[in-house]
Amino acid sequence: MEKYLNIISNSYKGYYNYIINEILHPGWHNYFYWLIAISLFFWLLEIAFPWRKKQSFIRQDFWLDAFYMFFNFFLFSLIIYNALSNVVVDFFNNEILKLTGFNLQSSNPLHKLPHWAILIMVFFVRDFIQFNVHRLLHYYPWLWQFHKVHHSVKEMGFAAHLRYHWMENIVYRTIEYIPLALLGVGLYDFFVVHIIALSIGHFNHSNFNFPLGPLKYFLNNPQMHIWHHAKTLPNKYGVNFGISLSLWDYLFKTNYIPANGRDIELGFEKDEYFPKGFLKQAIYH
Repeated sequence: MEKYLNIISNSYKGYYNYIINEILHPGWHNYFYWLIAISLFFWLLEIAFPWRKKQSFIRQDFWLDAFYMFFNFFLFSLIIYNALSNVVVDFFNNEILKLTGFNLQSSNPLHKLPHWAILIMVFFVRDFIQFNVHRLLHYYPWLWQFHKVHHSVKEMGFAAHLRYHWMENIVYRTIEYIPLALLGVGLYDFFVVHIIALSIGHFNHSNFNFPLGPLKYFLNNPQMHIWHHAKTLPNKYGVNFGISLSLWDYLFKTNYIPANGRDIELGFEKDEYFPKGFLKQAIYH
């Protein structure tokens, strides 16, 4: 027990120092300023080349979504997730070692692969896992209650990407952990993958029209993802579940783009009764 208390204590201290260092020391491996830079980039694109020209560049719930970005990226980890996850990871790795003799951190033969190979594998495997987790969030009613926060967006913009219930962090990261640990994910590899995924996520939620041509069958985009948020859908579970890649939707026949979705109504049934503020949404289930 003392061991895990020390892990929790050290996690809080370490993550607090990490956030302070991120803010005070800008650099190429700095999540904080990458988040700001990528967000400003897509915001400027929305202002200069808006898809929905009548939508204000400070759209409905813009500041709420901006807060969600920093909460889900940083504050949630400081409050609970980082310390809890470190305890779970340590326990899980030790149990795997006891049962199989396999050390996820040091015995993994995939660690010997070139960085570029690990990077590509991690990107595709992580995105495929997230595609399937996303489907679970729609298929299971108790998970859908959490996911409603993301679908409460009524005007789409880049910051809507990171408006989601804190419980989604736990669901996604828990299911992701084993496959990514088996792939031998290093900090540098995950940083690169995360920044690429962040950029694509901002893009496909943005109020920006950029025709991709044949790439639309591979890469998620605003014209496809808008239909995922449509209030009226062809079935009760939803469509277009891809996170970074639209590829999975086309492979598993969950793609749906019946028309230009620029001005469709977003949300879900009876969303007018859904809580509007962050605190009420955070405790909603």
